[in-house]
Amino acid sequence: MTFHRRLWDLVVLAIAVFAAAFATAPWFAFRALKAAAQYEDVQAIGELVDFPAVRRSLTAELNETPAAAPAEPPSLWRDPLRVFKRAIEPIAPPEPRVDRYLTVAGLAALTRGYPPGAAPPAPQKPTTALDQIEAAVAGPHPAVAYWDPNRVRISVKRPGQPSKTTTFTFRRDRLFTWRLVHIRLPVDER
Repeated sequence: MTFHRRLWDLVVLAIAVFAAAFATAPWFAFRALKAAAQYEDVQAIGELVDFPAVRRSLTAELNETPAAAPAEPPSLWRDPLRVFKRAIEPIAPPEPRVDRYLTVAGLAALTRGYPPGAAPPAPQKPTTALDQIEAAVAGPHPAVAYWDPNRVRISVKRPGQPSKTTTFTFRRDRLFTWRLVHIRLPVDER
């Protein structure tokens, strides 16, 4: 073989490796998010999730209604008892529904296809090689629902209920860096 032929083969191989790495990077980002949530690695989750974007999207999806315009405060001259009642009421607002989805346990459940708080305990790590192969083959597996160079949607079907699908949308930040920007819940859980 000539030097030019070997150089050409090397260039083609480098292009193929680059294309494969670029195309599979979002799947590896999802796997990293799943592992970080499973092992409670808060720093890794912070690097993989764009929390303000996910919070906005989940808030809109869960149909949380913004607080209504406050009513006119009671007048001391017209309703003095209501004024005192309002003064001693607790001021803390209720916890937003979105918060349970954005915890480590919530993300761990979502990456397995379950809603937060409803996921069964994670299965034990297989010890033998045959058990490891069976665990790797056992489904359901995440699937790419949509792919383009800047945005990827990965769907996870709930074990035992394949009609319920949770979809994770990743956006490319840099060449091989992807961040979670949206979570679409199954229709009946919105």
